[in-house]
Amino acid sequence: MRQITQQQIDALAPNATASANGRKISQKGGFVRLERSADDTFYLGECSGSGKSNYITSADFLDPAAPVFRCSCPSRQFPCKHSLALLYEIMAGKTFQECEIPEDILQKRAKKEAKAAKAAQPADQGGKPKAPSKTSKAAQTKKLKKQLEGLDLTAKLVQDLINAGLGTMGGTALSTYQGLAKQLGDYYLPGPQRLLNRLVLEIAAFQKDGSDAHYETAIDTLERLWTLVKKSRQYLTGKLERDEVGQDDNLLFEELGGVWKLDQLAALGLVKQNVKLAQLAFWVQFDEARKEYIDTGCWADLETGEISLTYNYRPVKALKYVKQEDTVFGVAQAPSAAYYPGEGNHRVRWESAEYVPLSPEGLAALRGFAAPALAPEVKEVKNRLKNPLGSPMECQLIRFASIGTAGGYTVLQDAAGQTIALGDLPGLERTTHRLGLLPDPSLLEGQVLLGAFWYDREERRMKLQPLSLVTETDVIRLLY
Repeated sequence: MRQITQQQIDALAPNATASANGRKISQKGGFVRLERSADDTFYLGECSGSGKSNYITSADFLDPAAPVFRCSCPSRQFPCKHSLALLYEIMAGKTFQECEIPEDILQKRAKKEAKAAKAAQPADQGGKPKAPSKTSKAAQTKKLKKQLEGLDLTAKLVQDLINAGLGTMGGTALSTYQGLAKQLGDYYLPGPQRLLNRLVLEIAAFQKDGSDAHYETAIDTLERLWTLVKKSRQYLTGKLERDEVGQDDNLLFEELGGVWKLDQLAALGLVKQNVKLAQLAFWVQFDEARKEYIDTGCWADLETGEISLTYNYRPVKALKYVKQEDTVFGVAQAPSAAYYPGEGNHRVRWESAEYVPLSPEGLAALRGFAAPALAPEVKEVKNRLKNPLGSPMECQLIRFASIGTAGGYTVLQDAAGQTIALGDLPGLERTTHRLGLLPDPSLLEGQVLLGAFWYDREERRMKLQPLSLVTETDVIRLLY
């Protein structure tokens, strides 16, 4: 019989309420019939409900990483509470009578397999991606030219700000810049629009409290905006001159409104097969400039040790339509995973995955991937963080000799005696103080730390924010 865990149910549920309601149905004996196929790929349940007739719910595990749920109830949630209740019945080890797989399910499986086979075929006889139609190419060309117009407008704005000084962004000027930021949406420029919004927010905050931190952040944002504008103009001009208006693996593609599809990333060779990723940290941030909540998962590849990130964007205007991600205490086994272009911690996505516990062998592998010395890691990461268009942080596994206090700071020391101050990245939930709350002091000696390197502009030094401890027996999360 199939093994189902609470973690798998939580990962499949659209929200915590649906999961709780499904558990209640199972605990109250809501099913009057339970059946499963001999090959253990199909489960069916007849559940009493609020309607005149019982509901028929099923789970098709032909692809265990992407089970298909069906139910005769009118709920718009997917999976519904009855489907989740069926999973709870499986998890509880209830008795399921053996049955044949219904003919309609077999037909649906056949259609799905045919569709997948068609999608896997090359776009043309030469096996190359199909060239865009003349209409599509003309539309893309028009969009690129429109973006260049917007970038010219932004460039003039930035130059005016540099010449006049950020102090001029006060009073009525702020509302003018807010209007300009909104206008950039008409030019298909989400990256510059986001940075201009962030600049406006920092200047407004500086005018309220006079904190130098806001002014420093505003200077950094202005630098990033100018760099993005300059590089984007070169990038778009080059694409138009070469008559190559489609997607590519340049980092600027996404900054300028490009949206990656999994098949596009696969066409660029940015896909790995049969990956096993252990989640080591999870956090949620609200990006005021984007007006979005961002659910971020930090994952380690059990085969290579590579640290990658998942992002789930939830715009404020669409919160009720976008499911919030949650912590995963275990390993995602995905048939394939696509990685976004870039440096440092790549963004990763997958369509389906099975979630299993992290084994002792997996823990040992993670500890083995940890960098043994600070100096080489700090040097490499620092160079990547200097990129104005890059991420403000980079997560790595570091083996340490001890964590203690020195000079008023909490510091990490490696086996060679090199140290780095531990500190919290602005905008990220504070974690450094949690090291002092650990019940066992020995956890601060001879272990492995998952930390986020970042550059403190106020103190002009690299720091490391602790995210998790990886011991021989467990992962102790400080940010989960």
